[in-house]
Formats: sequence, C-alpha cells, structure tokens
Amino acid sequence: MRIAILGKKADTVNYVKYVQTMGAIPSVTLSMGEVACCNALLLPGGGDITPAFFGEKNHGSRNIDTELDILQLQALDLAVRKGLPVLGICKGLQIINVGFGGTLTQDMELQEVTRHGYDNGDKYHSSIIVRNSWLYPLYGDKTTVNSAHHQAISKLGNGLAAVQHCPEDQCIEAITHQSLPIIGVQWHPERIDENRSGINGLKVLDYFSSLISASVQI
Repeated sequence: MRIAILGKKADTVNYVKYVQTMGAIPSVTLSMGEVACCNALLLPGGGDITPAFFGEKNHGSRNIDTELDILQLQALDLAVRKGLPVLGICKGLQIINVGFGGTLTQDMELQEVTRHGYDNGDKYHSSIIVRNSWLYPLYGDKTTVNSAHHQAISKLGNGLAAVQHCPEDQCIEAITHQSLPIIGVQWHPERIDENRSGINGLKVLDYFSSLISASVQI
C-alpha cells in the first residue's frame, strides 16, 4: 500500500513517520504522476492557502506558497477522479474544503487564536463529535484535541459535512465527504500527546486504512 503525501520532504517528516506506522509506504511528492500510482492521498499541514483560490483578497493570510497550493488542489482533483481515499490534516483539511468550493476565515478572533494557535507548542482544547460520524466509533462524543492554526473553515464546501467542532467557538475540527472516501481533521493526529489528550491519533490512520482497503477491493 502506497500513500502519496503531497508536500516537500523537509516539511513532512512527521507525516512520513505517521504513515509508516500503518505499514504503508509513504511517497512524498509534488508529481501528479506519482500520486496517480498511489493507493491514497494525504494532504499535510502547512502555511495558509492563497485567498484568491476561495474568491477573497488577503485579509490576514500568511506563509503562503501558491505553487504548492496549486499542486495540492490538483492532487485532490486527481484523487477524486480516480476514487482514491484522501486524508487532510490541518491545512490539508482546508485544501479539501477550498477544493470543493468552500471558504476560510483568514484570521480568527484573538480569543479563538489563543485557544487554537501555535505558541511554543500545540494548544489543547475540548471538542464535540457528531454521532453516527466516522470519528464517533474512534473517540466517542467528547474528546480533547491539539490545534496549531489561526484559520478555520467558514463556509463548508459542496458535499462536505462537519463531524466535530470546538464547543467554545464552533470551529470545525473534522469533516467528511458525504459520498466520497474523503476525510479531514483540523487537529494533528500525527503528533497528538496521548498523555495530554487521552486519545491515540493512530486511530484516525486506522480508519483511513480501512477506506483504502475498501477502495482497493472495489
């Protein structure tokens, strides 16, 4: 099983290790040809998405890499056309949302950034999980997650549904596509501290693996 990680090798070390824990082969690439040869796509965390891609001017976006944004959106489109399962983490979730026509809050309110933003490490906060969602069997209806972001989903993309949110500010913490094998989390399961959160981030990868196995059988 080979999983494409659409990013740069220097920025994806944690994601490579994460994928390797499931016995899969990670393929860090910027090539659509390599993505097409893989069994699934992982869209990793990173900087902010070019606001023009969701129809806005820059109102607080930073650390933008437009070329990378284009490649990640192209990879998402390729995965959809080929029926490949997709997992988006942090920026990856936002790429999924933008790719399906959604928008982002470019700079969250100060109180929200204090709760979610990265400052000498991840922030940990409570979250609520929707019953009958893919996350519910993994973690139940309430759990603590880790955050490192100042942007968030504003309008959900077409066909997407929110399955987890922060109760304090309603920030969407996880999504699923209603008909395609596409999921995303705003938090970081690849590095979450189980001692602080009480959960194991590998469960997200286990579920992703089940989507891949199902798609291969089809």
